[in-house]
Amino acid sequence: MTQDLLGKVILITGATDGIGKAAAAVLARRGATLTIVGRDKQKTEKVLSELKSTSENPNLDLLLCDLSRLADVRRAAEEFKARHERLDVLVNNAGATFKKPTMGPDGFELTFALNHLAYFQLTTSLLDLLRKTPDARVVSTSSSMQARGKLDLAKTPTSLAGSGPAAYATSKLANILFTRELQRRLGGTTAIANCFEPGTVRTQFGGFGSDQGFLLNLVYTLAKPFSSTPEQGADSLIWLATAPEAATLRGEYVSKRRAVTPQKQALDPKLAADLWTLSEELCAKAVARAD
Repeated sequence: MTQDLLGKVILITGATDGIGKAAAAVLARRGATLTIVGRDKQKTEKVLSELKSTSENPNLDLLLCDLSRLADVRRAAEEFKARHERLDVLVNNAGATFKKPTMGPDGFELTFALNHLAYFQLTTSLLDLLRKTPDARVVSTSSSMQARGKLDLAKTPTSLAGSGPAAYATSKLANILFTRELQRRLGGTTAIANCFEPGTVRTQFGGFGSDQGFLLNLVYTLAKPFSSTPEQGADSLIWLATAPEAATLRGEYVSKRRAVTPQKQALDPKLAADLWTLSEELCAKAVARAD
């Protein structure tokens, strides 16, 4: 594999399992200066050791962070900035789905906090690096489940109503709205932002290895033989992060290396702008409470 990413600084969350780990392995082998983010110290250190061994790349590092706590996300971003003067690629990939909506430690519904607010807090905390790095890219992992999402800015952040899958779908819709508004705010710079859906992947995420309730567990079990490998699921992520031809995309939702049209709510520019404003307020309150 060519060392075409030498000198490129990349930060990726959710890199200890699934498509994040598969992507990290490729990026490391291609010579990137790579930082992986994980919550569990022992597991993250083990993955880092594996990556160093298989890639023979010495420029690999880790950040420990609990992405459910927005103050910790900001701390991790500051720690990264203390180590690096540039950021070529930020990959927001960590996420979770639960059997039912659950309240997180910051007082927000946990699916929304992990899958959207953590993306928002990390990215906005690193915007200064992204803006000054030539041709920087932000890649966020959404899902085809976005089509079932329904975002209500007044209710979604704290609501425990409905099902776990519905909360997940809404968080993945939020990823697209965030990406579109981020791209608008990156105007005047060379930085770009896109998101993608990885398809149904055989990982420990969601139904594979976790309890989602009888019906969903059954659906995941039946779908498993037809699902993709983590390496296949990571293809669009790696393509968006590194491919020259992906540089033409701006604020797009991508499936199998092609920009596709998401659901109607995802295309609402006012909703995207309002979600950004609300996310700023929620993150600021969470960080202030923690300080």
